[in-house]
Amino acid sequence: MSYSIDLSGRVAFVTGASSGLGAQFARTLAKAGAAVVLAARRMERLKTLRAELESDGGDAHVVALDVTDTDSIKAAVAHAETEMGAIDILVNNSGIGSTQRLTEVTPEDYDDVMNTNTRGAFFVAQEVAKRMIARAQGAAPGTFTGGRIVNIASMGGLRPMSKIGVYCMSKAAVVHMTRSMALEWGRYGINVNALCPGYIDTEINHHQWATEAGQKLIAMLPRKRVGQPQDLDAALMMLCANESHFINGAVLAADDGFGV
Repeated sequence: MSYSIDLSGRVAFVTGASSGLGAQFARTLAKAGAAVVLAARRMERLKTLRAELESDGGDAHVVALDVTDTDSIKAAVAHAETEMGAIDILVNNSGIGSTQRLTEVTPEDYDDVMNTNTRGAFFVAQEVAKRMIARAQGAAPGTFTGGRIVNIASMGGLRPMSKIGVYCMSKAAVVHMTRSMALEWGRYGINVNALCPGYIDTEINHHQWATEAGQKLIAMLPRKRVGQPQDLDAALMMLCANESHFINGAVLAADDGFGV
């Protein structure tokens, strides 16, 4: 007996889709049958990913998005729904990091991280949720079968770590934000959950693992390894599935035991 998750007929909006985890999330959703909206600032990379998804039989659309600009958020969501239809799934993935000791953090460093990771994530979710709520309240009768919002937080949002303190603070806020959204929006059939990845090997940090500092970090991990983007596929699919209607306000760690 086998079990599969089918997202055919669903529209998924993925932020930060131009690389790393966002690109992998888009691939996974497309393979499950969802029509995927690829959103980020780097349009050429989005177009390359769209071509890849379409060559594999998927349905994808590209939209420019700067999550630090609320006008950009509203325009991107509106454009996505015009082109692809109402959004059923949001993977709220855009994020940046900052590596320094807390005494070295400048106001600009702080604002950059918070504006992207916390403020940006909030207003993307808000814009999508407003439209989901309108559908649930009957603006388009019979078309809303439940929404899924997956906020990509981090194990850093669950435990503080040296030299990435502001990043950890921003992701801790995303965790609490997720619970607040789940509480308020659950009544409309919108399930809001957070996925907290551990150390994942992406193009942004790939060079780090071969360094002395990177090797020391790996030695500290429970199973002495970092994950690959596809290691998050199963967790993402569970949270996006139509069948996950009873999972709301969950904070799911996918960190290979690092937080234990």
